[in-house]
Amino acid sequence: MTRQSRPFGLRDKLGYLFGDFGNDFTFILSTTILMKFYTDVMGVSAGAVGTIMMLARLADSFTDVTMGRICDRSRIVPGVGKFRPWILRMCVPVAAASFLMYLTAPAGWPYGLRVAYLLVTYLLWGSVFYTAVNIPYGSMASAISPEPGDRQSLSTFRTMGGTLAGMIIGASLPLIAYQKVNGVETLIGPRVTLAAGVFSLLAIVCYLLCYALTTERVTPQESHAPARFTSVADMLRGAVRNRALISIIAASVLVLLAQLTMQNMAGYVYPDYYNNASAQSASTLLMMGAMLIAAVSAKPLCARFGKAEVSAGASLLASVVCLFTFFVRPQSVWTFVLLQTLCWLGLGVFSMVCWALITDVIDYAELQSGVREDGQVYALYSFARKLGQAISAGVSGWLLTLIGYVPGSAAQAEGVLSGVFTIATLVPAIALGLLAAVLALWYPLHKRQVDENVERLKEKHSANG
Repeated sequence: MTRQSRPFGLRDKLGYLFGDFGNDFTFILSTTILMKFYTDVMGVSAGAVGTIMMLARLADSFTDVTMGRICDRSRIVPGVGKFRPWILRMCVPVAAASFLMYLTAPAGWPYGLRVAYLLVTYLLWGSVFYTAVNIPYGSMASAISPEPGDRQSLSTFRTMGGTLAGMIIGASLPLIAYQKVNGVETLIGPRVTLAAGVFSLLAIVCYLLCYALTTERVTPQESHAPARFTSVADMLRGAVRNRALISIIAASVLVLLAQLTMQNMAGYVYPDYYNNASAQSASTLLMMGAMLIAAVSAKPLCARFGKAEVSAGASLLASVVCLFTFFVRPQSVWTFVLLQTLCWLGLGVFSMVCWALITDVIDYAELQSGVREDGQVYALYSFARKLGQAISAGVSGWLLTLIGYVPGSAAQAEGVLSGVFTIATLVPAIALGLLAAVLALWYPLHKRQVDENVERLKEKHSANG
């Protein structure tokens, strides 16, 4: 049912932008600096950090599914909606939990206690509080407007919000957190703690703006049937029968593997391989420019050719650039920055439309089952994204350990530095190539099918009054 309210417009888009702005003040911070912080400041091995991150994401198989069911069963607050109240409730806990991960006091503890502290605080942030705010936020897109064009705009603005947070963190954090000690770029723990505190406060402000500016217009019929818990195994069994959902899950795992490997390894490539942490700031600013170009071009391109078609082509471009960088191995850090910018241009197009793709999948699932369960579908999609995060963290951590990276060492061996560059370029190249293949050959919701589904849903909802 569509509730009468003010028309969808720029206010909703900006509000939704601020939601991912808030999300990524903690999420991108973790992908940018957490592994580097725990290896170089806290003295924990990269393999242990990667394993903890992977275990936490496996825990999300329970918390994501549970939160999705809670969202679908939540009471609709009159004048507010079903999903927005969760943003208000959880904005402070998620920001506080993020800050706790970057305290330097545990650095003097025994090794086992340091590992335990990372495990507990990372689970508290990612598997509990981040899930409790991100699942409702993502589900809210299909409640703000039923129109595909509006949802594409929300997807674009959401990605722009995350990109802005990434720009602020990526441009400022290397300048704040690193200091040259004996000519070597060195991460300073208390500076990371200070930055984490500032970003947590900014996250709270952004969440409050998201709550204040958005409006839920599509109100599902409330169910009074007894709540039924759906396990991740049940949801995966259902997903296997839904080609659109299972293929977008595979795509999500691959894009996160590529994107987060690039972000994780940037903390090692720039200060260690190139000994130039400030270049990471410049790279982030140029990446922002590439993402803005992607944002401007994504909607008209998708309107003409289709979201899946455009995303497949852009992902293939990014894969080719990463593979070229791997083989060329530029000696100049600025040549590397330029190539990374081209890669982010290709990756940015998919990032701009991925949230609109999941709303297409939600529509497709409703046509298949006759029941619209935004929270449950989004929870499974979110779990898939976190699986991609887990694989990325595990791969990065284990490969760093495999090549012999020494935590806290001021200078790494030449073979280690070469290995760092290989991880940063070859892993994303493979993942992005597979992503292009999934979107082009497996994912079924190309432009004609999406348009047909929209018309079928309009007819169904009109018939139901």
